[in-house]
Amino acid sequence: MIKKQWYETLFENYAQKYDNEVFVQGTIGECDFIESELQFDKTLKVLDVGCGTGRHSIELTKRGYAVTGIDLSESQLERAREKARDNDLEIDFLNLDARNLPFNKEFDVAIMLCEGGFPLMETDEMNFEILKNVAESLKNHAKFMFTTLNGLFPLYHSVNEFHESAEARECTTTYKSYSFDLMTFRDYNKTRIEDDDGNIRELECNERYYVPSEITWLLKSLGFRKIEIFGAKLGTFSRSDKLTTEDYEMLVVAEK
Repeated sequence: MIKKQWYETLFENYAQKYDNEVFVQGTIGECDFIESELQFDKTLKVLDVGCGTGRHSIELTKRGYAVTGIDLSESQLERAREKARDNDLEIDFLNLDARNLPFNKEFDVAIMLCEGGFPLMETDEMNFEILKNVAESLKNHAKFMFTTLNGLFPLYHSVNEFHESAEARECTTTYKSYSFDLMTFRDYNKTRIEDDDGNIRELECNERYYVPSEITWLLKSLGFRKIEIFGAKLGTFSRSDKLTTEDYEMLVVAEK
């Protein structure tokens, strides 16, 4: 039997609690930014990678866009489908692995927000497969918007202090970093969550931080011609937000 990876275990039976976490409360402002980037063109087909419980998919569908949401977690997708039904929305929520997508130049736009798969994979090659599969799913002249962990941040700041401040803002998930590897830019940590049944789980996790030049090179190798990188503030994405060492996440806007 193949052992489940930490990111598979994390999202089992953690949909209701996940929807109440502080880090998923910026949906409206984030969709405002996405819409402005799409110039409010409702004819565009959107792929939401690592859609989780469907918050961006649902909000964009409410605004008139055709969205397909994909996620590795069936538990998260069940919650997404339930919320879509409650809002009388028809959305394709598919249980797919972002490293192996069946689409070929089908979408005008892809979004991948709140670390939707990338950069949680256990190897750099697997993370790259996610970017590659998204690129192959997009039509020519398509746009790809995603957030990822900013490798400049842990060079200047304590990841633990950042997460302690997040806990002070009533985040129910606790996170304790015990090693940041400067050779691989991976942070090794213990993450403690309470699932929807009240069970406490502690997981050994590791996440890959990327510096802007790496992201630029990876995307260029996949045929993206224009790559812009900004700071990513929860719920207030903006082109005027220049990326700095103070940003825990970066926002990437790329065009093929």
